[in-house]
This record gives sequence, structure tokens and C-alpha cells, in this order.
Amino acid sequence: MSSPLSIACFLMKTRSLSPEVLELVARRFAVLAEPMRLRLLQSLIDGEKNVHTLVGLTGGTQANVSRHLQTLTDAHLLRRRKEGLQVFYAIADPSIFKLCELVCGSLEKEHAARAGVFRGE
Repeated sequence: MSSPLSIACFLMKTRSLSPEVLELVARRFAVLAEPMRLRLLQSLIDGEKNVHTLVGLTGGTQANVSRHLQTLTDAHLLRRRKEGLQVFYAIADPSIFKLCELVCGSLEKEHAARAGVFRGE
């Protein structure tokens, strides 16, 4: 079953979108517009981790990491599981990495073209 966002992206290619759908898409991009959130997603690419581990991997403070994890969870990009006193997070929407690959690939091409200009190509 397709997610509302994937349907919205398909519709964006084929026809104009309602203001409500554009708001949903903009909110998703806004959630990703924070480097710490991208670091957290990157840290979870190979599986579930607890908050303490994520703090160590990202170099953030416990309070800052927890705040960003909550935002990612509210956006349905992460899921959380509590075990005793520990809270574990995992990727809930692996399609987010496709978006990241598209953006990284686009940036790589852009920067390669700029580097070519400086080399006189």
C-alpha cells in the first residue's frame, strides 16, 4: 500500500496538488532540514539503537538528541520501543533513504560540475 506522501509525489508529477497536500510535503522536507536529524537517520540505517548509543554516535546532548528523535517519530520516520528504562529507535519509513540518495546524487553531480569548471574542463 502506498503512503500518502508517495501518492502526493506521484500526483505532483501528473497534476497540480491541493494546498493541503503541498503542506504535507513541505512539512516532510522541514523535518529533514536539520543536520542532527539526518545524523540520527544515518546512525539508524543499520538497525535499532537506544538513545544512549545515538547520543554517542551523533555527538549531541541527551536532551537535544531526544528532542530530534521525538520530531522524527512524530513525522512517522522513526518508531520507538521501550524496554525497561531504555528507549530504542528504528527506521519506520525506509523510503526516506531513497530521498536522501536522490539528494546526495544530485549534489554530487552539481559539485563535480563545479569542480570541472575550476579544472578548466
